[in-house]
Amino acid sequence: MIDAGTEFGPGTAYGNALIKCGETQKRIGTADRELIQTSALNFLTPLRNFIEGDYKTIAKERKLLQNKRLDLDAAKTRLKKAKAAETRASSEQELRITQSEFDRQAEITRLLLEGISSTHAHHLRCLNDFVEAQMTYYAQCYQYMLDLQKQLGSFPSNYHCNNNQTSVAPVPSASSNAIGSSALTSTSGLGLTSSSNLPDLKECVGSRKARVLYDYDAANSTELSLLADEVISVYSVAGMDSDWLMGERGNQKGRVPITYLELLN
Repeated sequence: MIDAGTEFGPGTAYGNALIKCGETQKRIGTADRELIQTSALNFLTPLRNFIEGDYKTIAKERKLLQNKRLDLDAAKTRLKKAKAAETRASSEQELRITQSEFDRQAEITRLLLEGISSTHAHHLRCLNDFVEAQMTYYAQCYQYMLDLQKQLGSFPSNYHCNNNQTSVAPVPSASSNAIGSSALTSTSGLGLTSSSNLPDLKECVGSRKARVLYDYDAANSTELSLLADEVISVYSVAGMDSDWLMGERGNQKGRVPITYLELLN
């Protein structure tokens, strides 16, 4: 944007606007990098260290505790089945050893799990830091765009859209030369009316037929979804934004953007 604006000329309204937009995008990019660095340092790194360190240790010790429990249960079962005095004495000795090992492992696991509470408190603070970093980032971006909007608003009115309009018609995503600065006529005799000529249409009484150029998904219940190549009826409504018309398809009715329509003569 900055390079193109320089080529157009900083002294021109469009070139100056491109340069200002490019500079704003650079500031947003800087803020984005700061967010990534802050998030990595204050949130992702502590979380990764816990998962790869303490959490693995806790999981390992818990698995050892389960194995010790199985050994203890097996020792108790052998003692119950022992009948001879010599076998019973050996089983009792084995039970005391496995019980001691289980108790020691249970204590180790308990201490590790008790530390989870403080770990959670630490990571909660890290999560708060992450949320605050996001808030700062979005506030910066909003301020940058607000400043850019004010700067663009200082240009002559013929270089920017009217900010007093209640809504703005969406721009079709498809690349097309169908909509020009004046009405174009095809070989079939169908006229394509540009948005600059639509005020004349709105002064007419009654409805007109229009062919839909592009698919359009309604943003809310006041709008009408459109399918490319279908023909609908359109008419003006007093007080409606100049970039919109009221469209009808059968018993369905809603606002439609004029940039998506080819008005038929």
